Formats: sequence, C-alpha cells, structure tokens
Amino acid sequence: MYQENLELKNKKNSYRTQIRSLGDVLDVIKDGGREGVIVSVIGRKANLSHYPVLKKCDLLLAAGLVACTLINQNKVFTITEKGLRFVHEYEDFKRLVESLNLRY
Repeated sequence: MYQENLELKNKKNSYRTQIRSLGDVLDVIKDGGREGVIVSVIGRKANLSHYPVLKKCDLLLAAGLVACTLINQNKVFTITEKGLRFVHEYEDFKRLVESLNLRY
C-alpha cells in the first residue's frame, strides 16, 4: 500500500515537474530575445542539467514553439511567434490555477 502511494505521488510530481520545467525553459528562451540562448545558459537559469534541457528543447522545437540555429558548434534557441502566444496562454493558466489555490 505504501509503495503504491509513493509511486502515485512520484507520477503526479513528475507530471507537474514536466509542465513547469517546460515552462521554465520556454521563459528562459523568451528572455534571450533575438540573440537566442545556448543550452548551458538555459540549464543554469532553468535549474536543469544538460541532457534534460536538450530533451525539453527538442520537444519545444518539434512543437514549433522555438527555433534552433547552430552558431560556432553551439545550439542557439530562440522563441517563435507561436511560442510567444503559448507563453501568454501559459501565464494566464498559472494565474487561474493560483487564484484557485491549486498546485500544478
């Protein structure tokens, strides 16, 4: 019984963490402006290690929320118009959740 509750709790936390960490990565990329942001800076500001940052950036890239260019062997990520719209919707969602005293 305890093991089942622990597994359920971990699944809930990992789902919430996934959403939040994607939002954090997108926020860092948005703050990078037109110059963009390299993976190491994203990781430092979003408090994630290198490979999870790459995985999340690949997800955001596949969704069309960010663009990637290669400059001096560094992947540089910039936010797209679609990504900016998503960030605004995500911020509205966070405000709604917080106003209802829910955790996400």
